[in-house]
Amino acid sequence: MDDEASRGALAAIADFVLWFIQSIGMAFYNFGYAVTHPASWLDWSNSQSMMRFIYYGGSQEFFFVVFTAFLILTAVGMWRNSIMWGTVRFLEGMANTVGRFFAWAGLLMVIQQIVIVFMQRIFTRPDISFGFGIPLQFDISWFAEELKLYNALVVCLCVTYTFVQGSHVRVDLFYSAVKYRSKKVIDMVGSIIFMMPSAILIWMYGWYFMWRHLVTPKVSASDSIDLLMRKSKLLKWNVETIGFSPNGFTAYFLFKILLVTFAALVFLQAVAFFYRSYLEWKEGPESEGKYLDKDTLGEGEEAYEGTH
Repeated sequence: MDDEASRGALAAIADFVLWFIQSIGMAFYNFGYAVTHPASWLDWSNSQSMMRFIYYGGSQEFFFVVFTAFLILTAVGMWRNSIMWGTVRFLEGMANTVGRFFAWAGLLMVIQQIVIVFMQRIFTRPDISFGFGIPLQFDISWFAEELKLYNALVVCLCVTYTFVQGSHVRVDLFYSAVKYRSKKVIDMVGSIIFMMPSAILIWMYGWYFMWRHLVTPKVSASDSIDLLMRKSKLLKWNVETIGFSPNGFTAYFLFKILLVTFAALVFLQAVAFFYRSYLEWKEGPESEGKYLDKDTLGEGEEAYEGTH
């Protein structure tokens, strides 16, 4: 019985390895086909094309295309470190640019809250109107619930910016006590074992969660491509516009889009962090913080650096 169990386990492992290698090989074909046949998944005037986009966006085929691209870029970057540094600078620059822009949502949130208080308590108005001619007019409760969107923008789109700036709260049990190269190994392992899988799981869940609130009939991660092709005959837009209160915010589908965007940004930052950690491990302490674009409080504020 033990021999049969061992042979069964070995056979299962061999099947998995074969499937894994075949999936990586098929990634080249799938990517090439997608690039050479863009109308098959980007022509959203065709319901089948749109359904293919929905299916492949959360599929294992898409996962292996991204995974294979990561393997190739990593191999090339290890051969030519300048390419890897270029990738780090691009991804960190993107995180900083997106984060610095959407951080202004925090200011908008404060200003809008002040306007809401003035309109309610001083002018005793039940609504707020913006614009000329045909103004944008909603109940005050709509604008009050919309404040959640500004908060979500800061959380989802500034998360990688905060990570690049080193501003996340950390619980350090042993990291500070280990040597420089040990820290970089910990950073590499953390990005591969924790950041990337977490981002992938959030993407896989959030992708279909988002589309279930954008189209009908409902789509699911368990649906096969053949089933979705049959559903495509009934496909139509059905964007979620239901608020939590009668006159409340009606664009909650934006939160689903932000969830997917958050996962993508975290995954890309995990790649950048892995590459930076590897390069700093390879090049030594003198390369720590190389090309890192960190915010400062300006000249004469050195005493406050690291506290913002």
